[in-house]
Amino acid sequence: MRDTRAFQSNSFRILLLSGYDAASHRRWRNQLTEIFSDYHWHTLALPPRFFRWRIRGNALTWLNEPAFQERWDLVIATSMVDLASLRSFHPHLAQTPCVLYMHENQFAFPVSSKQRSSAEPQMVNLYSAISADCVVFNSAWNQDSFLAGARDFLDQMPDGVPDGLIACLQRKSRVIPVPIEDRLFTDRKRAPDWVCPHLLWNHRWEYDKGPERLLKLLQALDHRQLQFRLSVVGERFRNHPRAFDQIHDQFGDRIEQWGFLDQREDYDRLLCQADIVLSTALHDFQGLSMLEAMACGCVPLAPDRLAYREYVPDRFRYESHREDADAEAEAAAECLERLRHNPPNSFQPDAWRASALAGQYQALFNELIQTEWGKRIP
Repeated sequence: MRDTRAFQSNSFRILLLSGYDAASHRRWRNQLTEIFSDYHWHTLALPPRFFRWRIRGNALTWLNEPAFQERWDLVIATSMVDLASLRSFHPHLAQTPCVLYMHENQFAFPVSSKQRSSAEPQMVNLYSAISADCVVFNSAWNQDSFLAGARDFLDQMPDGVPDGLIACLQRKSRVIPVPIEDRLFTDRKRAPDWVCPHLLWNHRWEYDKGPERLLKLLQALDHRQLQFRLSVVGERFRNHPRAFDQIHDQFGDRIEQWGFLDQREDYDRLLCQADIVLSTALHDFQGLSMLEAMACGCVPLAPDRLAYREYVPDRFRYESHREDADAEAEAAAECLERLRHNPPNSFQPDAWRASALAGQYQALFNELIQTEWGKRIP
């Protein structure tokens, strides 16, 4: 059936799918619907629990969802969505342009000692990327690690791997980060307290964010007799790494804030009060917590790896030692001492502002929808 509507952005109908609606995924989709509030959005989101069932079963969960019987100008799916299965279960979606937004990729996601490795989540990512019309990554590191991981994965297969697959995926991939809200970019009046800096660690309380490395860093600073105050916040879980308890026991007298802050305004206030935002992560596909703290004027201190190389300047990155946490702690402590002795100018990641990235999202939507409308209207 021919669609004869004029090509007008405020008439776009977009179906937004979040297969594992974790906090960062929820934040991103809320931003999109707010930035492009003139569009007609319909969102389907599944709760972030039962990971292996969720990533493999979301297309089945949505099998009888009425929204898939409607006509959409664009489908945007997060990296946990099994887009290939969805398009086969609902064949008319094959005629609708689909974007796969990669918050993370399963080829580069570390597996803890308590988890069993499985190729199935990786296959879901790979099949979804093949099925999508465009694959968008939140960082260049995410894109590069996905393509490299997919190539290595396919190289292990005994036969039947199609020629040129990785090159095809690369051609339809691009990087558009999750935006940082403009309101967070504050003009901080005061300089950091370099005598007794307020250190902020604001990540998920899980193994991949390196809490054991944070403990070793704090011990290294203490050994050097460097004064500091400490806030450790972020999303907590019932079972968290033991290092957090050790940090609280050993440095409790220096703690300013501990644990998750329920109110966003309290968290934003802390971002403006802290002097230095720390990362000890072994995995971070973009690093929203680092970016938002930097936007508020915090000085970053991050390892020289992952996506941090894309927005943390060289002098704020310490030498990475993935296999030697003690050496890395010393490198981080040394980097902090250099910053104290030669205080840097403030730096904010302006290219990650929502107002700066809105045009890239708009151009992507226009490109895909206009191409589809061109097919509908000769």
